Amino acid sequence: MANLFWKTQQTTKSLLSKPFKTEEEFERIVFDSQEILEDIFLIKRQIRAGNKTGIPDIVGIDFDGNICIVEMKNVDVNSSIIPQVLEYAIWAETNPDSIKNLWLECENKPDELSISWDDFQVRIIIIAPTILNSTLDFVNKINYSVDLIEVKRWADEENQFLLVNKLEKERKEAKVKPVTGLVAYDYNFYKKEYNKNSAKEFIKYVNEVESLIKENGWPLETKYNKHYVSFKAGFFNAFGIKWIGSKTFAFFFKIGEKEIKLIRNLLSHYSKFLAKN
Repeated sequence: MANLFWKTQQTTKSLLSKPFKTEEEFERIVFDSQEILEDIFLIKRQIRAGNKTGIPDIVGIDFDGNICIVEMKNVDVNSSIIPQVLEYAIWAETNPDSIKNLWLECENKPDELSISWDDFQVRIIIIAPTILNSTLDFVNKINYSVDLIEVKRWADEENQFLLVNKLEKERKEAKVKPVTGLVAYDYNFYKKEYNKNSAKEFIKYVNEVESLIKENGWPLETKYNKHYVSFKAGFFNAFGIKWIGSKTFAFFFKIGEKEIKLIRNLLSHYSKFLAKN
């Protein structure tokens, strides 16, 4: 059994591996910890997909407006899962009204999410404690964006620690031929979708941020997306630049809850000051 050691300035604790008891528990913990998927808003668990015998575990929408089919397995996963998730992806493409109804029924959907129900792409997310690396060879051959994510759990009394690992091809390996239908998000894409002059300025700021990152030696990776460019610390976005109109874009930053409360208090005091003066 694997151990995870948590070291502080005072002590070193040994955390025991704590596998998920059931697939339902695994699914519930992931659904209740949406930060694991970072850029995906999860709409609903256990979606009944028409007359199909199988059902997607979770349906969500990411911040590029893609419909996300999330399939979870509490066992080791290999390429045999691909036909199953393809079936779910085809269902999502052919039943946009069903997903739209789930979206409209959702009470806490983020205001910044924008979905084009007549023109969306399907993204597949497979989550399991262990995924064989050979599965990558299969997902790179299909006409869908696929994320393979491993989630393992360790425990220390009442505390739980989740280790999240996204499987990706090593860059030193031979390039895989691009699959027809997958979009490359770059300057040419932004120039086509947004104002040309704004796209030029957008890329200019991206390049300046990359220079700043390199100059300071920050371990961040640039990731181009449909509506934004993010600078990632491992699996998560640290900050980025996002389009908020055809001509306008803005920086966004991920900050902690403590800092958010501090900023809100400062803004509240400033508003009161302006009201008095």
